[in-house]
Amino acid sequence: MTGRDPFPMSSPEAQKLAGESGEEGNWHSMSTQSAHQGPRDTSVVDGAEEDGLVSSKKKSTGNIYDDADVLEEKERGDPFLDTPLSDTRGTRFERALAANIRFLERIYHNLYGDSLPPSEMIRTLTLASTLFFMIGGYWLLRSLKDPVLTALCGVAVIPKAKMLSVFVVLGVVSIYNKLLDSDIPKHHLFYIFGTFYFGLFTIISFLLMHPTIGLANQQPDPSRILGWISYCSIESFGSVMVSLFWSFANSNISLETAKASYGVMVAAAQVGSIIGPTIVKQFAAKIGVAHCYLVGALCMLMLQCTMYTYINRYGSAERNASDGGAAAGKQKKKEKAGVTEGLYLFWDHNYVKGIFAISCLFMVEVTIVDYTMKVLARDFFADKFPCERGMSCFNAVTGEHGMSEASTEAFTSFMGFFGQATNTLSFLMSLLGTSAIIRYLGLRMTLLLFPTLCLAVIIFVRLHPTLYVVFGAMMMLKASSYALNNPTKEMLYQPTSSAVRYKAKSWIDIFGARGSKALGSVVTNAFSDSAKNLVANGSLVGMAVATFLIWNATYMGKTFDEYTEMGYIVGGDTNQPMQTREAAEQESIQLAIVQNEVPDTSCAMVEDDDEIGPLEEGQSDESGGSKDEEDEEAETSKLL
Repeated sequence: MTGRDPFPMSSPEAQKLAGESGEEGNWHSMSTQSAHQGPRDTSVVDGAEEDGLVSSKKKSTGNIYDDADVLEEKERGDPFLDTPLSDTRGTRFERALAANIRFLERIYHNLYGDSLPPSEMIRTLTLASTLFFMIGGYWLLRSLKDPVLTALCGVAVIPKAKMLSVFVVLGVVSIYNKLLDSDIPKHHLFYIFGTFYFGLFTIISFLLMHPTIGLANQQPDPSRILGWISYCSIESFGSVMVSLFWSFANSNISLETAKASYGVMVAAAQVGSIIGPTIVKQFAAKIGVAHCYLVGALCMLMLQCTMYTYINRYGSAERNASDGGAAAGKQKKKEKAGVTEGLYLFWDHNYVKGIFAISCLFMVEVTIVDYTMKVLARDFFADKFPCERGMSCFNAVTGEHGMSEASTEAFTSFMGFFGQATNTLSFLMSLLGTSAIIRYLGLRMTLLLFPTLCLAVIIFVRLHPTLYVVFGAMMMLKASSYALNNPTKEMLYQPTSSAVRYKAKSWIDIFGARGSKALGSVVTNAFSDSAKNLVANGSLVGMAVATFLIWNATYMGKTFDEYTEMGYIVGGDTNQPMQTREAAEQESIQLAIVQNEVPDTSCAMVEDDDEIGPLEEGQSDESGGSKDEEDEEAETSKLL
């Protein structure tokens, strides 16, 4: 039996192959033909070896890539790949349109992220249209508020009208809270108050057209009650309806969506605040003040239509899941605690106090800076257009002089430009910046951003107290309060109960804002003897308030994250004092300690656990239970 050749390269078979190849020096070289074809076969057509894989069209080896029909198709080419790219994507206009759409989609994603897809944006705009008509109508009527009262009752009654409006607003808020205690769905309040103010403003507008009761009678008299009704009606509408809208939004929009959508809503409000006064400015002289008043009344009707559209299309979300179910029914019964329940909630919960500070205390700073700007503007234009001897503004007896007619007109134009610039900047920041800032910085950092900006602005005003520096500072404060502070403080209502969102919020928004403005007025009145004294002392008060707001924003941001993580609802149980997180954690720790001290509980850390006793297996003694189990139950019941 022939043994195996240990040197295959010198075997007869290798020599035979070398002879057949005709390449003695290269017989051992690797062939370039396909591996699955096996050794060279003598049946291959002559010359095929020289062509190798390149001449595969001349072979018929069974390879699917060498079949004649496939090769013929390769020669014809692929119809899709051979088609020009421009023909596969439409015309040049269609390609440009597609590129622009992709560009806009990238911008949209950078501004609003994934939390506000186009479908959710449509929902947001539908709800924002209600705020648009609400704010637009309010600013239109607000522009007419003082002129109508002055024409009917005289300018001297304006301070008295302001004081009277406080009591009127208090009565309206009482009715508002009474309706919140009822079983009326919250969105029905838009229809109730919207219909009431639509009817009231419509009646006022027609009375203003009356020849003796209305504006045609140019003899001002404090006894003309129509002026008082008009003033107080506009004040109460702005106080109640805006608070109602944001309470509804906080109850129907999730936190993630709110971060992306609240900026859009504020932008819609800013558009309304620009269009409303513009209508008065452009058409008051042409169609008359009474007809402009009627346009404001029609806005009350339009906001009901937009809210009705929103409810029909998207519905009204129920309360937060933690307030739902059987607990919701109980909550409804015990929410009927009276008009002052919002005040009790404010007093019992530090979180609600923190919302109040963020919502209102910055107005102390704004009031101080605003008054500083007006004092500087008065002095600037009085020097530019001085009141000279012989003018009506000059008192020849006392030697005192006021502002000349030219300086008054310049001052008025300056304030008009300030309003336009502020509202325009607020609109741009709300539409393009709010959502992106909240999304990239997070709510905690955004809460800190506004008071930090306030502190920096007040320090800058103190160092450079010129008119246009204060103008820029005031414009920045107003715009950032609309675009940053308003959306973030509304988001803070997310981990709160319905009672906090509606009742406590109404007290905060209405009387907290008025109280903060009054506090700021006390400061300005104390240092109003000169612009220098006002800047020196008013800026110190502003810096102190801003520093406190920075601390409060830090606390509120931390607490907000803790409550949302825990699922805790502030004011969820209005009959019991709030159980703080520290108390809850302490109780849990004590319970764990008690359980750990009992050796036969699953929580106990037993050193010798090699054997499993009958009690650990779920077995009991003859008496039906172990003494240790009874002791454990007694200890746990005492703790609870």
